[in-house]
Amino acid sequence: MATIQTYPWDAADHLKTKEDIAAYLEAALEDGDPSLVVAALGDIARSQGMTRIARETGLGRESLYKSLSNQGNR
Repeated sequence: MATIQTYPWDAADHLKTKEDIAAYLEAALEDGDPSLVVAALGDIARSQGMTRIARETGLGRESLYKSLSNQGNR
C-alpha cells in the first residue's frame, strides 16, 4: 500500500482578509466550545503577527502566546 504524503495545516496561514477572520471567528463562536474560541483567537492573532498584537495592546508577546495556546493561562 502506498503511503500518503501529508503536510501540517495552520489556520493562521489562511486568514488573509478581514472577511476570512470574521467567518473563522463566527464559526468558532457558533460551535460554543470555549477552548475552540481561544484556539481561534490564537490563530487570528498569529495570522496578524503576535509581535504587532503585543505592541498594539501593550501585552507581552510571551503572555499572548501562553494565553492563546491550547494549554491556556496555567
